[in-house]
Amino acid sequence: MVEGLRAFGLVAWMWIRSSLTYRTSFVISTLANVAITFLDFVAVLLMFSHIETLGGFGLPEMALLYGSASLALGAADLLLGNMERVGTRIRDGSLDVLLVRPVSVFAQVAADRFELRRMGRVLQAVAVLAWALPRVDVDWSFGAVALLVVTLVSGAVIFGAIFTLGAAFQFWAQDATQVLNAFTYGGNTLLRYPPTIFGRELVRGVTFVVPLAFVNWLPVLRLVGQDDPLGLPGWVDFLSPLVACALCGLGALAWRSAVRSYRSTGS
Repeated sequence: MVEGLRAFGLVAWMWIRSSLTYRTSFVISTLANVAITFLDFVAVLLMFSHIETLGGFGLPEMALLYGSASLALGAADLLLGNMERVGTRIRDGSLDVLLVRPVSVFAQVAADRFELRRMGRVLQAVAVLAWALPRVDVDWSFGAVALLVVTLVSGAVIFGAIFTLGAAFQFWAQDATQVLNAFTYGGNTLLRYPPTIFGRELVRGVTFVVPLAFVNWLPVLRLVGQDDPLGLPGWVDFLSPLVACALCGLGALAWRSAVRSYRSTGS
């Protein structure tokens, strides 16, 4: 694992140095990334200029949901987002080049074309959280702060595991990037809004089938003192780390099985 992390760091640093060669272009693309992602939150602000609450959530609570979901996805997207390109590498045969190198294939695929400009989504999410946290009606005791920190870390790990599962699936499907995006970027959009505005079947699906609800929904409902629409026991709100670990294990097994089943293109 240490060798894998070292390989990831070296490959990522190579691409960072490459992107910093043209510093002006890098700064402009990063600022553009921040501006584009910020427009999503502008839509929320415009919506709350006409309404007081949405699904029992005021603007600060909505900002807490928005920031926590965006920060979790942003961190996972920064580190593992390029794994969605594994389908392209399989189709054009370039994955064979990675397999013959004495380095972890996972680390090479994850760090391939590392894009530091994706920090824009992380910075925007941090800014929204910094605005929301002092305004949301939460007693910030040690337990509440710990729950928020654990939630943010677990959410990033859950999205990272979904990136890995999606990449493993492409070894068989070969062109399933949009399927992966539906669970990552689509899931992020879903988690920005209160679960109370969605149908119970959808909430059950993202709780028990694809456990996106553990990214931020259930812990944030606990923090702001609202009941979850499924009436689950209170201890379920603290299961995000266990769900993240379980998904990581599943992702690791799926990735290993996918690589072992891969047959070279003969290129």
